Amino acid sequence: MAEEQAASQEQPQQQFAMQRIYVKDISFESPQSPAVFKQKWTPQVNVDLNSRSNKIDDDGNFEVVLTITITAKIDDKPAFLCEVQQAGIFLVKGIEGEDLRRVLGIAGPNILFPYAREALDSLCLKGSFPAVMLAPVNFEALYQQALQQAASGEQEATH
Repeated sequence: MAEEQAASQEQPQQQFAMQRIYVKDISFESPQSPAVFKQKWTPQVNVDLNSRSNKIDDDGNFEVVLTITITAKIDDKPAFLCEVQQAGIFLVKGIEGEDLRRVLGIAGPNILFPYAREALDSLCLKGSFPAVMLAPVNFEALYQQALQQAASGEQEATH
């Protein structure tokens, strides 16, 4: 029993906590307004998703930034371009290496996504367009895909 307590005291307790959520950058453009409102609303919509993280202090605080860019075009002309950089500060302790990258690449964006989706919907509505209503995103699958792409890129570079 004493050995178990000593072992648990040696391993730092893992901690992941949200400290703050905020909009880092936000943009909306509708270059074809008001002519775009006279056209039938049948847009081709493209959604780009990206996330990044960086350590911001020596106390275990990390910033995670989720960037979502939506481009809507009608007949290859831009109807609108909307971009949100939703950010958060997360306290992470006792997690290192690949586990740290995984937490910052999956858990952080999962927490930020609903806030970014709401900001994008609001911007589109304020621009007099329908809300975008983004579907949920599997950030774990995206993270695994990025790892596989990085690994295949390294293999190609060594051959």
